[in-house]
Amino acid sequence: MNKLFAPSFSLVISLVFSLLILVGCSTPSGSSGGGTASAKVHTELAGLYYDRAQLGVALEEVEHALQSDHGYAPAYYMRGLIHMELREDQDADEDFQKSIRLDNTDPKAHYNYGLFLCQRGKEKESIAQFMAAVKNPLYETPGLAYLNAGLCSRKVGNNKDAEEFLQKALRVQPDMAQAQLALAELNFANADYFAAKKYFMASSQKNDNLTAEQLWLGVRINRKVGDHASEASYGAQLRNRFPNARETQSLIRGE
Repeated sequence: MNKLFAPSFSLVISLVFSLLILVGCSTPSGSSGGGTASAKVHTELAGLYYDRAQLGVALEEVEHALQSDHGYAPAYYMRGLIHMELREDQDADEDFQKSIRLDNTDPKAHYNYGLFLCQRGKEKESIAQFMAAVKNPLYETPGLAYLNAGLCSRKVGNNKDAEEFLQKALRVQPDMAQAQLALAELNFANADYFAAKKYFMASSQKNDNLTAEQLWLGVRINRKVGDHASEASYGAQLRNRFPNARETQSLIRGE
């Protein structure tokens, strides 16, 4: 979104509170529909605070949501994300599972649970959650699920599945730079250097601020394919921008 027209956080919060007031005024006391509407607004508000790393306030909003409707599934995966960020893994796991039990069709619940499992060393279990997310035809970001399924597959050394998932990510979202970069790394590891260069170039064209790790990958790929000009260019950027990085030291040592 163009920043000029992006609503400020304070404006978004004001709008959300206005919705809460409208929900309270328009719904009779004790109405389950009103409780669900209030839970939805509080959960969305929790998400806004979560995105700003205001986890305490986000957790309060989730509790308000569950007080309004203790069966509102998205509130549980939102609370799971907060517990995940706080490294309260048992509570996070319980919340993610509760959300899925309440609504097994919600792709966001499956996706977020998949992220949790992958980050906690349960990569194989995470794949099933990512695939459950993409099964929902209304899921808006299947490319992210395929991307993370690919990254998690590679973490456990399953490069064949990793490549298949990453290719699927690009089929549904052809300009996904993260998937292109992951395929560049995968093809480099498999010694398919020209394929690695193709994906690396596609990814780097969308990113003007490459990390030290990415620049080092660019150096090594172009060295392998004999593109000495590009190798030198990425090497110079690595030296100038990250003089103390581990990758720069590897470059200096001629590794």
